[in-house]
Amino acid sequence: MGDWSPEHYLRYVDERSRPFTELLARVPDDVTTAVDLGCGPGHLTGVLRARWPGVRVVGVDSSPAMIDRARADDPDGTYLRGDVRDHAAGGVTDDADLVVSNATLQWVPGYRTLLPHLADRARHAFAFSVPGNHDAPSHVLLRTVASRRPFADVVGTVERRAVGDPADHLADLARPGWDVDVWETTYTHVLPDTDDGTHPVLRWISATGAQPVLHALSTHDAAHGTDLRARFRVDLGAELAAAYPRTSHGTPLTFRRVFTVARRTH
Repeated sequence: MGDWSPEHYLRYVDERSRPFTELLARVPDDVTTAVDLGCGPGHLTGVLRARWPGVRVVGVDSSPAMIDRARADDPDGTYLRGDVRDHAAGGVTDDADLVVSNATLQWVPGYRTLLPHLADRARHAFAFSVPGNHDAPSHVLLRTVASRRPFADVVGTVERRAVGDPADHLADLARPGWDVDVWETTYTHVLPDTDDGTHPVLRWISATGAQPVLHALSTHDAAHGTDLRARFRVDLGAELAAAYPRTSHGTPLTFRRVFTVARRTH
């Protein structure tokens, strides 16, 4: 999969940041050090600093582009390139009071097996949220359009990146010495019209869920002189326009998130 685009991701920074703020509100107050796994362009480091003034934050992300953007925007911060699995195994950086992750773990195959190990890297709390929208029309249509030829000949089968429900995460993390708080929230984001006519939901998922497909098609286009990426965007945009009608006040996008906070009790 190609690298991520900080610019595209930050187009909806308020909507993407809100679950992080609500996650942190359920974390205890005794945090002086934090590790943010999947920190992206570092846009949420300020949220951590506002929640716990003086906290020392280490941001970790596997994307060179995201780490470069984070370091450029926050030169006094600490941002390391690394993988969630490496941190679970004891690498990347030191333990911290809080290990936190927002909308990252769904990209890690078999992430649920890592949860106890990630919690063990936290002296006080392990908190994360993941999107639970992979059966929403946006993602069903992404998989459906990608399964059609000629796109399927390039991208193959698009994986359904299912995540655990709150009860699953409770079962994964419940053990002596830990208190686990799990819940879910369904947001209705109202996306504004785009300046170039792109359907708003297409623009939203192009920076996240659709990014691997779009990158694969772009790579094929560059190698073979085709226009599959543009054709795919037209076809998917038409399907999304039917599923998510524009209104006079914007385009509503229903988005489910699953939250977990595991706290040490001693």
